[in-house]
Amino acid sequence: MEYGPPPLFNQGVSARARLAFFSLVAAALIIIDAQVNALDAIRNGVEILLFPVQRVLLWPRDIAVDVGSYLTTLGTLNDENTRLRLAAVEQAKLAQQATQLQLENDQLRKLAGVRDRVNVPAQVVVTLYESRDAFSRKVVIDRGSKEGMRAGFPVIDEAGVVGQVTRVFPLTSEVTLITDKEQSLPVQIARNGLRAVAFGGQELATLELRFLPANADIENGDSVVTSGLDGIYPPGMPVATVLHVDHDAKDQFARVVLKPVAGMSRSRMLLVLLVDPPPLVPAVEGSRVAPAGNVRGDRAATKAARR
Repeated sequence: MEYGPPPLFNQGVSARARLAFFSLVAAALIIIDAQVNALDAIRNGVEILLFPVQRVLLWPRDIAVDVGSYLTTLGTLNDENTRLRLAAVEQAKLAQQATQLQLENDQLRKLAGVRDRVNVPAQVVVTLYESRDAFSRKVVIDRGSKEGMRAGFPVIDEAGVVGQVTRVFPLTSEVTLITDKEQSLPVQIARNGLRAVAFGGQELATLELRFLPANADIENGDSVVTSGLDGIYPPGMPVATVLHVDHDAKDQFARVVLKPVAGMSRSRMLLVLLVDPPPLVPAVEGSRVAPAGNVRGDRAATKAARR
């Protein structure tokens, strides 16, 4: 039985014949191209003609690659910027800590020198905060009765007199600054030995000399030191410099304004002199003491100034 197509559909050469023919042609072209490179010119021409079409077809891929690369780069830059900012903050913190440590070391060395000069037992303390009372000038330190603090101990820094311990608690103590209005201190002018009493001034962070006659020998810029008459502060310790002198003949006393030489509340570390206060100054834990010089020092200094 014959299964070929009906005679009506027989058209030209059979498929097998065409396959054989084109196979021979392809083999011949391959041999010719391999031997004499006869098709290089045709291949180059076809490549030139198809290059624009190839680039157009590759545009979507290139756009997708570029967008992905841009987003990746942007994300990487953001992450890098974040890391750099954190690193800069950390470096700034370390630099600030190093500066603070350097300042504290410098102050400790100065306090050590002061302790050697005064030649009395002393203890370094740290200022915690200022008093919340807006009408007084006080600071709180990090040592209390458990560390041997007593009311009446004088407090200094590397520059001069700061104040006096006036209230003691188990873990902290309160220091009244010499600029407090209720604080007084027997002093003398270093230039001529003139004695007087320094009180907390009316202006912020100032002192005043009172009970001095209008014609007292005192000038702007004079150094004021402790006289030692109160039995609390060692004599000769720097207290202040004369900022302004008002010699008014109409008044019985001169008005003298002083500027403290100590850092006051600006000093982070202070030096507490462990000297026994006079018997009239109470040293009871949690109790207030009379300001330095108010007991017997004021009287002695006032009498000396009037003489």
